[in-house]
Amino acid sequence: MRPSTNTMAAVAHTLSDRRDKIHAEWSDWIARRLAAAPHLRRETVDRQLRLLVELLTVMTGPHRREADGLWLSASEWYGRTAALRGLAAGEIVEEFQYLRELVMRHLSELVILLVPRQSMAAILRLNRLVDTGTAHAVVGYTDALVESLLERQGIPLGAHETEESEVEDRLSQLEAEFAQLMPRSD
Repeated sequence: MRPSTNTMAAVAHTLSDRRDKIHAEWSDWIARRLAAAPHLRRETVDRQLRLLVELLTVMTGPHRREADGLWLSASEWYGRTAALRGLAAGEIVEEFQYLRELVMRHLSELVILLVPRQSMAAILRLNRLVDTGTAHAVVGYTDALVESLLERQGIPLGAHETEESEVEDRLSQLEAEFAQLMPRSD
């Protein structure tokens, strides 16, 4: 079942209008979790969340093919930094599940207005996007842990040994790729 172009355009438009609110709600929810393990500054995690919400919005619109690789890379990097935050793999899944919940909640008014077949197709597409992001985040998390164990001969790498500047540098690269991806409106 495939959603129509018009349906996904409506989804993209609604997400675009509400992305700041989705980002703020997701960021606040995760910030409460960061208080227990503040290995990365909230601003850094907040930038990651904003990028993921922006990419999810683009992935529902006409530039989804161009953004696909970046969505996967950003999701994987999110998993790697989650390992630095001291999260368990299940907690990464929980964070992406909360993003799914927020997206569905913010799209509920639109979904009600759509033809049932198209609303189901749009919801399935969004679920597939979040599932793919979740899977790549878990892969990034697992890769970070395995690299840590191999580098330190079985002793896990602590967050204090990885410079936050390394995390911010990679995040800046991803943000630059996203900026190049989006067409200019000049």
